[in-house]
Formats: sequence, C-alpha cells, structure tokens
Amino acid sequence: MARISFSYLCPASCYFTVPTVSPFLRQRVAFLGVFFITCLLLFMLIMDFQHWDASLPSDRLYERYLARVGELEATDTEDPNLNYGLVIDCGSSGSRIFVYFWPRHNGNPHDLLDIKQMRDRNSQPVVKKIKPGISAMADTPEHASDYLRPLLSFAAAHVPVKKHKETPLYILCTAGMRLLPERKQLAILADLVKDLPLEFDFLFSQSQAEVISGKQEGVYAWIGINFVLGRFDHEDESGAESPQESGIGRRRTVGILDMGGASLQIAYEVPTSTSVLPPKQEEAAKILLAEFNLGCDVQHTEHVYRVYVTTFLGFGGNFARQRYEDLVLNETLNKNRLLGEKTGLSPDNPFLDPCLPVGLTDVVERNNQVLHIRGKGDWATCGVMLSPLLARSNTSQASLNGIYQSPIDFNNSEFYGFSEFFYCTEDVLRIGGRYHGPTFAKAAQDYCGMAWSVLTQRFKNGLFSSHADEHRLKYQCFKSAWMYQVLHEGFHFPYDYPNLRTAQLVYDREVQWTLGAILYKTRFLPLRDLRQEGVRQVHSNWFRLSFVYNHYLFFACILVVLLAIILYLLRLRRIHHRQTRASAPLDLLWIEEVVPMIGEQVGP
Repeated sequence: MARISFSYLCPASCYFTVPTVSPFLRQRVAFLGVFFITCLLLFMLIMDFQHWDASLPSDRLYERYLARVGELEATDTEDPNLNYGLVIDCGSSGSRIFVYFWPRHNGNPHDLLDIKQMRDRNSQPVVKKIKPGISAMADTPEHASDYLRPLLSFAAAHVPVKKHKETPLYILCTAGMRLLPERKQLAILADLVKDLPLEFDFLFSQSQAEVISGKQEGVYAWIGINFVLGRFDHEDESGAESPQESGIGRRRTVGILDMGGASLQIAYEVPTSTSVLPPKQEEAAKILLAEFNLGCDVQHTEHVYRVYVTTFLGFGGNFARQRYEDLVLNETLNKNRLLGEKTGLSPDNPFLDPCLPVGLTDVVERNNQVLHIRGKGDWATCGVMLSPLLARSNTSQASLNGIYQSPIDFNNSEFYGFSEFFYCTEDVLRIGGRYHGPTFAKAAQDYCGMAWSVLTQRFKNGLFSSHADEHRLKYQCFKSAWMYQVLHEGFHFPYDYPNLRTAQLVYDREVQWTLGAILYKTRFLPLRDLRQEGVRQVHSNWFRLSFVYNHYLFFACILVVLLAIILYLLRLRRIHHRQTRASAPLDLLWIEEVVPMIGEQVGP
C-alpha cells in the first residue's frame, strides 16, 4: 500500500504514515456507479418497451373503444378546456339543432379536432327538433328568427354561458329551402343574420347561414361517417405515421349509399389521377367531384380528399314505387285498349304484380283511373320490370339516369349502406350487416314467394324486427328488388362484392351529416392552438435539441459513459499493480535509511 511518511529527528521522535485513498475503495465506488447506470439503462429500456407495446394495434383498438364509450357519457360542462359548436339542420319537414363539443387541439397539424356530440346529465344527445320546416316562413321572412328561437334557447341552456361568445353557430338549409325562389331564400337568411345576434351571444356572421346544395350535403355525410369510423387517422397498423404519398399512413376511406323515401345518394373517394375522358364526361365529372382539404393549413395535404357525390331525385324507395305503379297503370291500360282486354279493371280480373307477396290485393288510383292488382310474388320478374326505371344509358361510365359515374375500384374499396339499404336487409329478412348478394337474393326471393296470410301471421307472432310495420311487409318484395337493381345494375357493383355493410348506427350512434359540416367549417380552428404551441416551442427548442428529447441518443450517451468508466477501472487496475510492485523496494530502502539514523541517535 502506498504511504505518505513523516519522520522527525528529535529526542521524542515519532513516526506515522497517512494512507492514501485505497484503489479498492475507488473501484467499489466506480462499480457502484456502473451498477446504478446499468439499472437506469434497464429501467429506460423497460419503459420504452412498454411504450412500444402500448402502440400495438390491439391496444390502440382498445383505446379507441374506450374513447367511443366515453362519447356516450355526459359532457363535463365544468371543463374550461372544452369548446362548443352549434349546427342547425333546416330540412324540408322540420329543423333540428345539434350541439357539439371538442377539447383543445393537441397541436399536431396532422390531426383533426376531436369533435363529439354533446350529451346532457342523463347521457342523452343534446338535440331538439321543431316543425314545420323553415321554408314555411317563405311569405313571412321577418318571423324566421322567431321560428328558430326555441332551438337557440335550448342550446343556450346547455352550453356554458362563459363559452357563448366563442361558440360558432352554423345555420344550414337543405331541400325545403332549395325549392324556394332565390329572393325568398335571401330574405329568410337576412332576417336570421340581422335579429339572432341581438338576442344570442353565439359567434355568428352572414357567411354562417346558407342554403347548401345536395352535393355539399353528400360531402358532409361522407365526412361524418369516415370521421366516426376513424378513417382520417393517418396511421399504419403499427401506429407509426407516414406521409400521404406513401400509401401506408393514409387509411382507406369508405363510400356511402343512402336510399331514402324520395332520393338516393352515393359518395366515395376517387383517386387524384384519373383517366382522360371525353369533353362531355370531363365536364360532368367536374360538376360531380368535390375536392377539399380538411387540414388546418393548406400546406398540409394529408387531409386533401377528392370525392364523387351525386343525388338522384325520384330514386328513393317510396318514390320508385310510385313511378313503378304509374308505369304499370299506363302499360296495362294501353294494352287493354289495343287488345280489347279488361285486365285490372275489376277485383275479379286484377293485374298480377310480381313485386307484391302472393295473394296481397291493392288498388292504384291516378287521375280518376283505377287499377286493381294482386300480388304474384315473382322476385326475378319484378327485377326485370324495374330495369327501365333505372334510366341507364349505353355508355360504360354512366349509372342511374344516364349520369356520369366515376370508376370504382371494387377490389380496393369499402361501402356502407344506410336507410333503405339497411331496412331491406334487416327489418324483415334479418340479414343486415355484411352484405352478400347471392344470400340476399335468395332470402328476398323466398320472402316474395310467401303467401300474404302467412306473412301477416308471422308479423303478429313477432318474428320480424320491432321496426317492421305492415307497410314494410307490404312493400318489402318491391323495395328489396329495387335496392338490388340499383346496386348491381345501376351502380355496377359486382354480385359477389364483399365489402358492403348495411347499417343504421355506427358504433351504436346515429351519424348525421351535421357532424361532417362542423368538421369542415371548423377545420381552421386548430391554427389558433398551433400558434400558441409554436410560441412555447420557441422557448423550449433547446430542450428539443438536447439528448434527453431523443431517447436513442440518450441510450448511446449512457453506453459511452459506461465504456469510459470501464476503461478507467482497467487503467486504475494497471496503475495499482505498478504501485504494488514498486512499493516493496521503496519500503526496504526506507527501512535501511531510517534504522541507521535511529541507531546513531541512540548510540551516544
């Protein structure tokens, strides 16, 4: 062991040594440091593995499920970080107000606002409807504000008062207002813009009250459905984000098919690059295609979509039945005049309708003309008779009514069918959900072939859906054939197309086009949060550039420090061995020098 020696040549001579710090003690301290750093490194790795595990698809799906469950809970109006928005759907038969809310934007420019429908203390959606439609104010536009007052008072009672001034209000009018002359439309909107701000403090301006087209309504419906389904979350299956151009990070959107009583609508995304079209078709494509950016900044193109959307008036289930009855009535009466027959003129000699169940009797009346019909229940013949009502043209890229249809990649697409598409498959046939053409055709054909008396008895026994009524039983055969013809002959869907799902609810809730409307209208609001986030980042860039921000660089630095400690220990070990070998001759020399000196002092 190395020593520091002191010797005093005095009568009361003393001698002592002060040991230096032991190399073994320094080794122990170094080993403790290595052990501590190793434990820290392992801890960081474990935490990192947990983070990776949390990003697995299964866990992400579970988190999304929890988020959807949370959407069904009452909205916490005491949370100061929540923002609110109002949308009034002014339809033809009535107007409804929807109250939405969303938390503060997360600061990521690639993410949309997390908008959800507000729920009251009983976890019920905050929505209110009044009748009739706002088009009833056509002759008294000065009362338009009075007409909407109950809806806005209802919303004002649910939105926190301190949030009113920053809550945007959108009044969007649809089919009923479209039928009015433009001057009457403008008069109603002008009254709303003038009077509503005097009574309510909501964020409202002239541009936020408008009459939207059927194309806009279809786009909003498409946005709402895809938002609820999470198709705007640009992440791959592993949870890592990718650019839009890669084709990995951008999820496949779904198309929608919606058949109501009077109209039919289709909307789906089309690729940005399309084939060269003839001039007439190119002009038609421009009218039917809508390109828009849901992102908060035009520089971010991850949310740029190009959607084909069109509405077919008169192609809804009920209106199609009326057109069919008109066709049958005219053809039968013309045939009777030409051939001298009396088909359908009396109950004893009815027209045999293949689109009604066997034995069902009915009467068609048009302009004092009467046609007696009786169901024949021939589903295949019914489809043949419905074919002329599709009004198809001979061009390959035309669908119903000869309207241009953008090509659909049926090998890489997915569709949701709503309203009549769901009712036809579920209310009576009970096969709603994943659609399979041959299965549906067989079930519909079997239903049409049943006697009307058997069907009514089954209805009384509760064998059909609770939503089914006598009207559904009566016209199920016709509507199922019409839906089948529209889908496969009109829109050219393959008979074995596997990616169509009929639905009434999405994740146990009804999705309105108003959700898509407020998503589109508020798409620039995240810029406010992004600017605030940018100010904070200016003061914290030093942290983002440090090694702590990148855990991989942090691990590398830890390994470098660990390697330096090991090298230090090895060098310390070599120095210790050298000192050990050199200490023996020094000790002997010290003894040889000290002992004679002591002898000289003692000798005299």
